[in-house]
Parts: sequence; structure tokens; C-alpha cells
Amino acid sequence: MDLFADQTPVYQPLAARMRPRTLNEYCGQSHLLAANKPLRMALEQGAIHSMIFWGPPGVGKTTLARLIAHQVDAQFLTLSAVLAGVKDIRIAVEQAKQVRAQSGRGTVLFIDEVHRFNKSQQDAFLPYIEDGTVIFIGATTENPSFELNNALLSRARVYLLRSLEATAIKSLLSTALSDAERGLGKRRLVMSDDILAQLARAADGDARRALNLLEISADLAEKQTDGSEVVPETVLVEVLAGQGRRYDKQGDLFYDMISAFHKSVRGSSPDGALYWYCRMLDGGCDPLYVARRLVAIASEDIGNADPRAMQVALAAWDAFERVGPAEGERAIAQAAIYCASAPKSNAVYRAFNQCLADVKQQTGYEVPVHLRNAPTELMQELGYGAEYRYAHDEPDAYAAGESYLPPELHQQQWYVPENRGLELKIKQRLEYLSQLDEASHKQRYHSDQ
Repeated sequence: MDLFADQTPVYQPLAARMRPRTLNEYCGQSHLLAANKPLRMALEQGAIHSMIFWGPPGVGKTTLARLIAHQVDAQFLTLSAVLAGVKDIRIAVEQAKQVRAQSGRGTVLFIDEVHRFNKSQQDAFLPYIEDGTVIFIGATTENPSFELNNALLSRARVYLLRSLEATAIKSLLSTALSDAERGLGKRRLVMSDDILAQLARAADGDARRALNLLEISADLAEKQTDGSEVVPETVLVEVLAGQGRRYDKQGDLFYDMISAFHKSVRGSSPDGALYWYCRMLDGGCDPLYVARRLVAIASEDIGNADPRAMQVALAAWDAFERVGPAEGERAIAQAAIYCASAPKSNAVYRAFNQCLADVKQQTGYEVPVHLRNAPTELMQELGYGAEYRYAHDEPDAYAAGESYLPPELHQQQWYVPENRGLELKIKQRLEYLSQLDEASHKQRYHSDQ
């Protein structure tokens, strides 16, 4: 039962009517519910524990919680973290206590979107989970590691629910189409196998979304003289117009996709970079977010192996702001493909991070006197800049043997170029300059002897 539900509504959407009534009717999640899987075995033995269901929308989190309660003959109470507060939690707990006292039955307390509860609200469940007043089941689309308290996580096992395969969704749609009791079977709907397959793909792993699309398509079906109703291809085009793939801005899926995009560029896969970029655009991602990420990638993963990558990324960002989305999105795609195809080096990234870490840990060494500026007479008298060698007056514009670090760090090297792209030439240049330094040091040594 629902905590605040007084009556069954007259109309129920197809997705609600087709909700599975038993575990055998449940669609998907075979990695949890197949024969001999731990969760399935626990349910069959009537032994359940508090748990967190983590997965995208429409994969059956609420339905599975209901089936679990039914399987173990427990009262089912549900709260939505969007609307409920601590007061509602107390009411649910009191109801659970009353049921236990009167009938000895346990209570499954299901919290939808549990990640929306703050820390104090999550803490309110702990004593009642601990003493067994309720079997807690929370549902979340967000990563529990980030969104839920450690205390709650330590008392509930996390189960990952996966997106449904298109074949499983298609089977579900066929059942709904033929089921005369709960589905659309009484309407004599005619829908081709290809249309069902397209609906299944458009649902993007979401069973609820698939059934909603099927119901909309059925409402637009064309009546035939024999009393049947046909859903033509033209109706399908209308129904699927504007149906983007799953994409949760600033949610787990958002970060998963931007991670896949970044790793595709780093891994020199233009097609991978293009695919994840288009997936994000299809889901409503701000293209400039990707443009900004490309600028970061150009420095972090490409660096001096191809300095032009930074210019291309900045140019794409600028192009989007100048010409708008249509052409601008294409410019960002061009930059993504260029960066993915460019030679890679994280030498600058590593050098910067290591140098910054060393600076924070070490003493603040004095600036060597010869590197200091001397704008005043006093500074000149103190010898500031007196022994500085102006590079442009030296052979090859390089003051061989000169040191630009504090004496305590004169042997330190943070930047080590890779043997790829332009950095190969940079490496060769630095090795040549190093040889000049070595020759200069030898010459000074012999002069001092």
C-alpha cells in the first residue's frame, strides 16, 4: 500500500497498468534476479535486507521494491524524497510499528529519489533500520557514493540496476499490445514489427518511456473499416519527434558521457569523440561546455606535441559564439576530431603539477641576485642583475651555462618532452642546449684549474 494513497484513480497510464505482478513478469535485471543469484535466492527464502537501488529512470526500481514486499508478505509504504520530510518519516515508522504489533508483519519502506534527502533526513532512518522496524529500500538515479551518507550506506546494500536492452523492451511492448486485461489487447491494434522495434530503440533503455510512447502511438492510430486500428509510419515519425536519448544534466550520465568524450580524445579516437559529443548534444548539453573541455584537453593531453590544438579549440569556442549553434556545433566537432587525431603528450601537465607540488612543499628560495631587476641606484649598488647575461647577445641567443633557478634547485628538471609530434623537436633542442651547458661548465672548470 502507498502511505498517502486513499483510492485507486479511475484512469491509469499504460505503464502503471502493465506493472509486473510477480518476479517472473519482471523485465530485465537478470544479473540480480536470475536463478541462483544472491538477491533472488534471498527473496525466495523470505530473507531480505535494507538496500539501495541505483540506476537510470524506467528500469524498474519502484516495481522491484513492490515485488520484494509482496514476496516476503510485508507491508509496503512509499515516500518520495521530493515531497516528504522528517515528519512523514515519523508517520511511516509509527505505521510500521502498529502493523508489527497487530499482525507481526514487517514493513518495506521505499524512498524514491532518496538522494534528494539531506544528511539529517537520511540520518532519521538509521535507528529504525538498525532495530528492524523497517526494511529500507531507497531508489536513486545518482551515485550513492556521492549522494548518500556513509552511515546509511553501511546499513544498506547497493544494487546497480541496468538500462533495459531493446529486445527486452520490444518484448514488453508486444505483451502490452496483446494483453486484453491490462494492456491494449481489446483495441485490435495493428503495429508492425519494425515500428515496435523503433519504439523500443527510442525508449533508450527506459521501460516506462517505451510504454508511454506505445500509448501515444495507439491514441493516434487510424481506424479501419474492419474495426481494427493501424499505426502507420507517419504517426511514428510524429510521436518520436524530439525524443532525445537519456541524458541527465549535471547527473551521473552527464559525467559518464563527458568522461567518455575526454577519454576518446585522449585515446586518439576521432569517432569515439564525435559519438559522445553528438550524444551530449542530443541530450541537451551546452556545446560550450564541450568547447571549454577541449581547451583543457589541448593543454592536458596534447600540450606541446601539437600546440595548434589549443588554437583550434579556442577558435571553435570563438566560432560558436560568433555564428551560433548550427555552424558553431560543427566547429566544435571539427576541434574535437582535430584534438583526437593530434599527437599526445602530458609532459606539460605532469611538469606543472610536479613543480607546483614542489613549490608548496619546499622553502621559498630567494631569487638569485643576477636575475633580479635593478631599477634604483641602491639595487645597482647591491649588485642586482650585475652578472646577468643577456641571451640575445650570446651565440645562438643562448647563454650557455647560465642558471635560472635558485642554486638549491639548479639540477632540477620538471619538463621532460615526449618523443611525439612537435615535442620531439623540442626535446632535441633542449638536449642540444644541455650539451652547450655541459661544455660551458667543463670550460669553466678547466679555467679555474
